This record gives sequence, structure tokens and C-alpha cells, in this order.
Amino acid sequence: MEKIRVLIADDHAFVREGTRRILEQEPDMEVVAEAGDGEEAIRLACELKPDVAIVDIAMPGLDGIEATRRIKSSCPEVAVLVLTAYDDDQFVFSLLEAGAAGYLLKNIRGSEIVNAVRAVYSGDSVLHPSVTKKVLKRLVGLLGTRGKQKPVEPLTEREMEVLGLVAKGLSNKEIAEELCLSIRTVQGHLANIFNKLHVSTRTEAAVYALREGWVTLNDVS
Repeated sequence: MEKIRVLIADDHAFVREGTRRILEQEPDMEVVAEAGDGEEAIRLACELKPDVAIVDIAMPGLDGIEATRRIKSSCPEVAVLVLTAYDDDQFVFSLLEAGAAGYLLKNIRGSEIVNAVRAVYSGDSVLHPSVTKKVLKRLVGLLGTRGKQKPVEPLTEREMEVLGLVAKGLSNKEIAEELCLSIRTVQGHLANIFNKLHVSTRTEAAVYALREGWVTLNDVS
């Protein structure tokens, strides 16, 4: 089995050790290095080319925002997953603009970090529910109702269920588990949703649902 190679960057040794323990219990994951600051995270990411770099924001020297920006600039193939105690707007949007594929808070369960690593490795984006709400709220405000197109055909009941879970920030795997479907079936529903709504990303689909009133920001929280 090809393992997902992970770099953990956090200035607290116990956080690194705890995260390593959780990940290395999984047969498809391998922690290849740990970094205690931003500079070391960049060096190790460029040297080892891990599949996923788990990065904290508050680190000595170079913070997680600049570390993420430089990692994505030098090693764009490395997926950066932010794991932090902060969900301030300035951090959230700066990190997403820097290229982070995921943003989680440290109050999550071990199983959630495992699922998030697999998700960003597969190309999904993963956001903590409170972060998803911030992102969607800003996008809805920016986009308003301009250029809104009605679907060519209405969504099915199942597609509406999938779209609602997308708006909550769930990954394909989590949606599949929630609805007792296969991941391939979820991917098929998403393809249909994108075609019907004339969108190309999960975020655009979620924004469309919010603008239409199919889901509310309270549903997302």
C-alpha cells in the first residue's frame, strides 16, 4: 500500500507527538518529519516533498501563513492542511489565499484529522464548520445575486441532500457515510449538481444554495 507521507509543523512538541501517534495508527499514513518553526517546515517540505503538510499558525520566526505561502510557491504539489487554535477572519482568509487546502481547529477529534489528511491528499478542500461559515458568508456578500442562473433542470431530492452537506463543509467520504452511499455515487451526484447549477467547484455550489435560500448560514454552522 502506498502511504500518504505527512509533515507536521507545530512549535509544541506534545501536539506534534499526539498528531503523529494518531496518524501512524493508520495503515495508509506515514509521518516523514516534524518541524518546530516555519523556516524548518519550509526546508523539510522542499527537501522531502511530503504529500501533506500539517501546519500551525503561531510558530516562532516565520508564522504558518508565510510558511504556507512559501511551501505552495516552491512545492505546489504539497497539500497544506492548517491545524490551529485560531479561527480569526484575518488568519482564515490569509491562509486560504496562501494556498491552504484545509483549515481545522484543534478541538477536532482524532478521526477528523485522519479523514482531513486523506481528503486533501485526494484533492478535496476541508474546512472546519465555523470556517466554512466565514468563507461562504464573505462569498455571498461579494457575489450578491449578480449573474445568477437558474438550473436547467431541478435538483433531485438526493442531490439537494448532497448539496446541503457540501455547504456544511463535509468531504465526499463524510457525505458518503452520512447518506450510506459509495464515494463514487457521491461524486456522480456532485457532477450532476455542478452541471445543473452551471458551477465548477464545491464552494460555488454552496454559495448558489445559500443565495437561493436552499440552505442558510445557520445550517452551515
